[in-house]
Amino acid sequence: MSTFHKLRIEKIIKETADAVSILFDIPAELKDNYTFIAGQYITIKATLDDKEIRRAYSICASPNSKQIKVAVKAVDHGKFSTYATTKLKEGTFLEVSEPEGKFILEPQAQKNYLAFAAGSGITPVLSMVKTVLENESTSTITLVFGNKRAESTIFYAELNELAEKHPSQLNLHYVFSQEVRTNTKFGRIDKGHVNYFVKNIHKDISFDSAYLCGPEEMIQTVSETLQENGFDERDIYFELFTATISDEEAALHIPDGKSEIKVVLDDEEHAFMMEKTDTVLAASLRNKLDAPYSCQGGVCSSCIAKVTEGKAVMAKNSILTDDELEEGLILTCQAHPTTQKIVVDFDDV
Repeated sequence: MSTFHKLRIEKIIKETADAVSILFDIPAELKDNYTFIAGQYITIKATLDDKEIRRAYSICASPNSKQIKVAVKAVDHGKFSTYATTKLKEGTFLEVSEPEGKFILEPQAQKNYLAFAAGSGITPVLSMVKTVLENESTSTITLVFGNKRAESTIFYAELNELAEKHPSQLNLHYVFSQEVRTNTKFGRIDKGHVNYFVKNIHKDISFDSAYLCGPEEMIQTVSETLQENGFDERDIYFELFTATISDEEAALHIPDGKSEIKVVLDDEEHAFMMEKTDTVLAASLRNKLDAPYSCQGGVCSSCIAKVTEGKAVMAKNSILTDDELEEGLILTCQAHPTTQKIVVDFDDV
């Protein structure tokens, strides 16, 4: 369950023309609540035009810094991102969840990490880079970072500074799709780029694990190419920033009719009827339950719950493993009941 606290914005930094980073002031009594592992995210809750919205943002600071800092990039028709990059002011209070998320890198010894990121997908990866550099003096991390051009690259100067400071540990490479620059590659990160860095530039490095963050198409291409190069699928970790619905998923058959649902939330049980064509999360919110959620697009893990009775199908799943599915876990923003009765437990996850 997500727990929110009102936090004051300490600083807003203009990172690029359409992106800012936001640093929150964490009161001393909440420091422990905001301890996090590199790669985790927070959810920001705000009310705009009399409507509550929630957005998940990965923490880009180092866990050692004890800071909660996120980057927000404006997207077309993005309500909160547009507000954050044009109107949000220092000193404003926002409701911020405690850190959560399963896309994490915990410090180990003598590891060789590989990371691919695109656009704002750099935010959790930057935290991972800092974690490796600060805690693993004998480890290396190789980062391939794709963007349109240098001037639109979030944390461009900070990454270059880290590479200069840690030349034996951080191998930093840029791929620009709209700019040709010395010592960079051109285009979007694709199979050719992955092979170039893994089979040529860094062919002498035996990588232990890979971390991918960005659009779904990039993640799929990079993951498949890494496996062709001998990577074990279990050593490839990823987080989507956007997800698409495949034709197969779009054609998913969801039966008509109603389902009697019981929702366990915060040690209380709530029962109501819902349409099977509706999602568990949407039906719960309409019935005034404070169910946890953030993206509502199946790309974060905020809305996970467990089906303890009955069955449900998901229109999209890019997060849960086969083992977790066997346990009965679902993404409630994607899950539709298929039985006459179903029990969903938000607490038992």
